[in-house]
Amino acid sequence: MIQIDGSYLEGGGQIIRTAVGLSAVTGKPCRIFSIRKGRPNPGLKAQHMKGIEAVGEICSAEIRGLELGSEELEFIPGKMTFDDLKIDVGTAGSVTLVLQSLMIPLIHTDKELDIEIVGGTHVKWSPPADYFENVFCYFLKKMGLEIYPEIIKPGFFPKGGGILKVRIKPGTLKPLQLTERKNFEGTKGYCYASNDLKNADVATRIFNGTELDLKEKNSYYLDSYSTGCSVLLVSHFGNTRIGSSYLGERGLPAEKVGKSSRESLDSQLNSGACLDEWMGDQILPYMALAGNSSVSISRLTNHARTNMWVIEKFLDTKFSAKGNGNVIVSCAGPKDK
Repeated sequence: MIQIDGSYLEGGGQIIRTAVGLSAVTGKPCRIFSIRKGRPNPGLKAQHMKGIEAVGEICSAEIRGLELGSEELEFIPGKMTFDDLKIDVGTAGSVTLVLQSLMIPLIHTDKELDIEIVGGTHVKWSPPADYFENVFCYFLKKMGLEIYPEIIKPGFFPKGGGILKVRIKPGTLKPLQLTERKNFEGTKGYCYASNDLKNADVATRIFNGTELDLKEKNSYYLDSYSTGCSVLLVSHFGNTRIGSSYLGERGLPAEKVGKSSRESLDSQLNSGACLDEWMGDQILPYMALAGNSSVSISRLTNHARTNMWVIEKFLDTKFSAKGNGNVIVSCAGPKDK
C-alpha cells in the first residue's frame, strides 16, 4: 500500500484528489495520513468526500476513514467500470475540484459518459467552471480527449446549487509537447453573474474595468441561489491559451473586479510561457500518464510541486523543471510501479 503524508509541502486537498484518481487508474491501494494537517480545519471536508465517493464508485473501491474531519484515509480500488454519474457536492463545494479527482480515471472510459455535478461553479480557491470549459478542456483535446462541459446554472457562495454537465467521449491520451505560443490571436472575456445583477450592468462594467480590447465579451446572467459574479479572461495564441479568473464579492466594485482580472492575466502573459500557473498544475497527471511530455508554465507553484510528488509515487515517471518565470516541466514514462 502506497503511504502518502497528507501534510507534505502544500498539504491540501490536491494530495487527496490526485492520489485517489491515480489509485483508481493503477489499481494500487493507498493510505493518506495527516490529511490537511496544517489547515485551520484539518481533515476531510464535504467536497473531498464527494470526490472520493465518486471515484470509489467508478472502481468499486473499499474506502476506510471516509468521515467528515477524518485525517486518515485508505483507498483500495477494484476494477474500473464506467457509467453516467450524478453528484451533489452540497452547498457551494467546488464542482471543478471534484472533477480533478474524477477526470483522471474518466479519461480511460470505453464509452460516452454524461456527468452532472451540483455545487459551487464559481467559488474561492478553485478553478471556475468556465475555466474548466475554455482552458482545461482545450488542453485535454490537444492530448486526444474530447470533453464537452455545459454550465446549466451558476453556483456562488454561500448556497451553491450550481449545475455543471460534462460529456466525455472515449479517446487515447497522447503526449504533449508545448513550449512555443505562436502568434497572439486576441483575448476573450467571460462573465457569469446572477440575474439580480443584470440591472446594474455588472458584466459590462467588469469588461470595461479590464481596459482591454476584448475579441469577445460573453455575458451570462442566470438564475442562482446566491448573488455573485465571476470573470474569466482567456488569451488565445496559435498554439495555446492562457487564462485567468477573478471572483466578484460584496462591496468590491465591478470595475475593480475587471482591473484585478487583467492584472492577474498580465502576470501570466509576461512570463512568456505556454501554460498559466493553474493549468501548469492541473495538466501534470495527464502528462505523466501519457509520458514523454514537456510544457512551459508561467510559475512552478507549491501546488504543482506537491502534485508531482504524489504522481511519482504511483507512476514510474520523474518530473524535471528548469527555468525561472518560464519553467519547462518535462516527464518521461509512464510505467506503473
